[in-house]
Amino acid sequence: MKVLPWPTLLPTLLSVGLVAGSLALYDGLVVRPSLRVGVVDVAEVYRAKEAEFTQILTRAPSEDDRQKALLMARAFAQRLPAALDELPRECNCLVVLKTSVAGAPPHGIDLTALLRSKVDRP
Repeated sequence: MKVLPWPTLLPTLLSVGLVAGSLALYDGLVVRPSLRVGVVDVAEVYRAKEAEFTQILTRAPSEDDRQKALLMARAFAQRLPAALDELPRECNCLVVLKTSVAGAPPHGIDLTALLRSKVDRP
């Protein structure tokens, strides 16, 4: 059996080390972040807001209060799409609707509370 001399063994080990380090860096910066999936239940947020607006409208004693409730509903309708657009940038992940996911993704993040807080902000 012939032993490799040091002049060829050292560059080989260096190359293997560089390739392994590059693969580990690629895995950490590219592959793993792309595996994260943010799940959001838009229907839950929508139903909660709908119940809130219905309650305000049924309790509103004057036409002015009803108009305020309708303005709140209009603002919600404008904030919801904008909040949904911001979610992927903030979590740096793919965002999907909860109704489109069968089971729980292994790297899934529930973003429903974050969406609710974004929509509730004035």
